[in-house]
Amino acid sequence: MAYKRSQILICGGTGCTSSGSVTLVQELKKECVKHDILDEIEVIQTGCFGLCELGPVVIVYPEGTFYSRVAIEDIAEMVEEHLVKGRVLDRLVYTEKGDGHHPLSISELGFFKKQRRIALANCGVINPEDIDEYIGFDGYLALEKVLTTMTAQEVIDEVKASGLRGRGGGGFPTGLKWQFAHNAVSPDGVKYVACNADEGDPGAFMDRSVLEGDPHAIVEAMSIAGYAVGAQKGYVYVRAEYPIAVHRLQIAIDEAKEYGILGNNVFGTDFCFDLEIRLGAGAFVCGEETALMNSVEGKRGEPRPRPPFPANKGLFERPTVLNNVETYANIPKIILNGAAWFASVGTEKSKGTKVFALGGKINNTGLLEIPMGTTLREIIYEIGGGIPNGKEFKAAQTGGPSGGCLPASLLDTKIDYDNLIAAGSMMGSGGLIVMDEDNCMVDIAHFFLEFTQDESCGKCPPCRIGTKRMLEILEDICGGKGQEGDIEKLQELAEGIKSSALCGLGQTAPNPVLSTIHFFRDEYEAHIRDKKCPAGVCKALLDFKINEETCKGCGICAKKCPVDAISGEKKKPHVIDTEKCIKCGTCIEACPFGSISKA
Repeated sequence: MAYKRSQILICGGTGCTSSGSVTLVQELKKECVKHDILDEIEVIQTGCFGLCELGPVVIVYPEGTFYSRVAIEDIAEMVEEHLVKGRVLDRLVYTEKGDGHHPLSISELGFFKKQRRIALANCGVINPEDIDEYIGFDGYLALEKVLTTMTAQEVIDEVKASGLRGRGGGGFPTGLKWQFAHNAVSPDGVKYVACNADEGDPGAFMDRSVLEGDPHAIVEAMSIAGYAVGAQKGYVYVRAEYPIAVHRLQIAIDEAKEYGILGNNVFGTDFCFDLEIRLGAGAFVCGEETALMNSVEGKRGEPRPRPPFPANKGLFERPTVLNNVETYANIPKIILNGAAWFASVGTEKSKGTKVFALGGKINNTGLLEIPMGTTLREIIYEIGGGIPNGKEFKAAQTGGPSGGCLPASLLDTKIDYDNLIAAGSMMGSGGLIVMDEDNCMVDIAHFFLEFTQDESCGKCPPCRIGTKRMLEILEDICGGKGQEGDIEKLQELAEGIKSSALCGLGQTAPNPVLSTIHFFRDEYEAHIRDKKCPAGVCKALLDFKINEETCKGCGICAKKCPVDAISGEKKKPHVIDTEKCIKCGTCIEACPFGSISKA
């Protein structure tokens, strides 16, 4: 292979792809041909780099120059300046605040300084559609190691010793789950391995990004799990809304079969293993393991009573081990580097790292991986870059619809499984949504409960009926019809649902309501007693007013109002007819003098 003096990596994750990164690849190659340097340059579309806020992202090596928000119109100049003349194109280099406008390489960015990438080690580094690149980064060495030098029990013991816990939400010890499946007796000797890539939490894209950026890691890890528990077949359950992830995973499976890494007599041993993709229709309840298995089998996606647990009676009534994408992504690294290496990262009871999808009211939205024990403050202010527009931090939602909202007083909470549960939330699969002073916490609770109520499969009455009753109470509170005693009714219903619902969806559905009542009870009381929304979000509790002293009578607001609710003479203060006003906020945006406010 000819020597390449520069390597250009272009983000090929869903976010950057939707912003046109595919066309950037084509344009880069075209410009390199024009300058007769294509033989010297390697252009690679890779996985997510993490800083999704700045996409499309282009990184030029060996310098590591980090170009952000690159448009197709920028490519000709980038090739001319950087690749032909050797000069960094400063105007496209991402520059963090306070660095004196000095161009930063990716290794110097504050977003990455407190991260430690294990599950995401290859994302944004290799071409996910080329098995040779994965092999070049020690890919499939772990599988070869376990098949040629370790017994199944030794593999399980190594995973146990690592302290790896399930990254899908519950945090159950992975090695223990594998042990149960290993020990289980199948009537015909058939066992299965399954991967949960459903990822239904609003704002979550951790598993999707791993599948898009490093699909071979999942193929390798599931093969290792198959060897450990005695399974010959695996299923990856991935939502159909992830077309890039599905496409790349299928390529990885096909490549692995072509290389003899999947199929019969892997690495010349007696081990035989195959993988198959099953597409999900996007039902949130199918993130629950037994509902997922029903869906894989072609049945309605609803949970089964437990016991029996899947390790004893799972897919097709056979012993099954099920982990999510991120959990599997850690397995090859643990096997290659040893359990002690992995266990040296993190906290006493939560080993290793955790991948988060950081979103909401934050400057650096994106994908990150931090050691367990990193504080919420570090994530939000050092990695996330703080809250936009100088707003005050109000809360962080962890654990998605199953989690809770943590207030500013808990910013120094160290992120791990036990600390989050003690704080009234949970780890979940890794969604982390940041809220500022403009968010109404009652409205936030309503949003998440509405989501889980809509996603309930309806099989058990506590979830089907209980969440509906809770949602009705929240709708009354947000609509100005809240009554004394509503908070207590919500708490009573919540405790009943948590203790009696059939599966994890119902058991955790009340968590956002309970946590917001606990930390932001004053907002609930303001809605009920004062008929006011302190954050100015709930429309039924708002009034729009024009300040007579600052109104210039320009008439712009009246022209923009979609329901003709504003009137007044030219050059005289205008008024809003509250009966007509639909509280859309158009007038506030239109007023050039800031004379309209909501109260």
